[in-house]
Amino acid sequence: MPDRPPLRFAAFVMDTVSHIQHGLWRRPEAQQHRFDELDLWVDLARTLERGGFDAMFFADVVGLYGPAGGDFEVNAREGLQLPNGDPSVLISALAAATEHLGFAFTSSVLQAHPFEFARRVSTLDHLTRGRVGWNVVTSALDGAARNFGADRLEEHDERYVWAQEYVDVVTKLWEGSWDDDAWRADKAAGVVSDARGIHRIDHVGARYSVAGPHLSRPSPQRTPVLFQAGSSPAGRAFAARNAEAQFILSSTPEKTAELIASTRDQVEAAGRRRDDIRFFLGLAFVVGSTEEEARAKSAEIDEWLSPDAFLVHSNLGFDPDTGEQLDPDTPLSQVRTQTNRSHLQWLQEAAGDREPTIRDLARLSARIRSRVVGTPEQIADQLATWQDAGVDGINVINWTIPGSFVELVDHVMPVLQERGLAERPGASSATTLRGRIFGHDQLPDRHPARQWRGAFS
Repeated sequence: MPDRPPLRFAAFVMDTVSHIQHGLWRRPEAQQHRFDELDLWVDLARTLERGGFDAMFFADVVGLYGPAGGDFEVNAREGLQLPNGDPSVLISALAAATEHLGFAFTSSVLQAHPFEFARRVSTLDHLTRGRVGWNVVTSALDGAARNFGADRLEEHDERYVWAQEYVDVVTKLWEGSWDDDAWRADKAAGVVSDARGIHRIDHVGARYSVAGPHLSRPSPQRTPVLFQAGSSPAGRAFAARNAEAQFILSSTPEKTAELIASTRDQVEAAGRRRDDIRFFLGLAFVVGSTEEEARAKSAEIDEWLSPDAFLVHSNLGFDPDTGEQLDPDTPLSQVRTQTNRSHLQWLQEAAGDREPTIRDLARLSARIRSRVVGTPEQIADQLATWQDAGVDGINVINWTIPGSFVELVDHVMPVLQERGLAERPGASSATTLRGRIFGHDQLPDRHPARQWRGAFS
């Protein structure tokens, strides 16, 4: 295999019972029903670090899937992200149990004021010595909007306008409020910090007025690694300006290559380098010692899947205005939505030449969701193909916790490391998450957020 940079690996998890692969929590070996026990996550973090993973990537939601104000019987019965916990609370404990593993977590612009959020992230970046990333989301659930005082979500593209101001506020605090030399801790001189190097940001915008200064001194990364997951036109434009890594789902290497090339074009047009953004593809793995064993395991997985939960999780089977269920034979091309547009596009691509319908949602989501089946060697071959399409990293979707990750660490990662497709544990001298992914600890000068350095002196 020709020389190639190693893929980066993140474990896609959520502090809940049933995150993505609904129904699998019922398997005897599955432990995700213990999601609120710290030992489960500490043991998993240590397993991932042992296997050379770069990060744990925590998803999160602050509302229920399905129509706002509607029935949530399926959510409760299937544990469909209900109940769930706050992933940011876990990170300091997991960082204390590991040395190198990074921790990216999802937080919506809807759920926290940017001043509070900036201080929380800086605190985590200090405590982890620079191993934190933030997945910037705008929320896709009307129920989430209601939980924070709105009747429903704002229009799709307007939410990205909101997100841009939010990012501007937090990066003004992270990048511009403190000079590098303002923190002194000089006992002889009796000076903790030099006030001349600490600045108010005095932000006044459409949504926020934030005076500052930032209450945290600069952390190792200053700004956490910025992840983003939307593939709509507005989402990709937002990513082109702000994101350092984008989480994608795609049906084929060809479609993935087109998506990545197009987004890199936008990144370049925004004044950044094409490789200033890295793409993490969501994949789930079924591993066997032979191809026949892997296919048998894949068929067994299908027996555990919950179509009811997948349909609700799609958040597409109802009228967004009335909340009424749509006709099961409605083509997906006729589904109106202000949310999950990238997911809808992915489902349509996954269906191939046939026009999929609402009736197909559960089947498409449950049975086709980016599943890679085979021996460790066959999986390595397929990952090389994805890398050739432009993929920089893999966000590993699990079937069970911890089993899916233990199997990958014990059987697949050694093959990937032998082929140069994954980095061996301890091979990197980087101490921060950005350092592992990019080779530098802080945002490069060409990132728009760096304009705030020195802007408030």
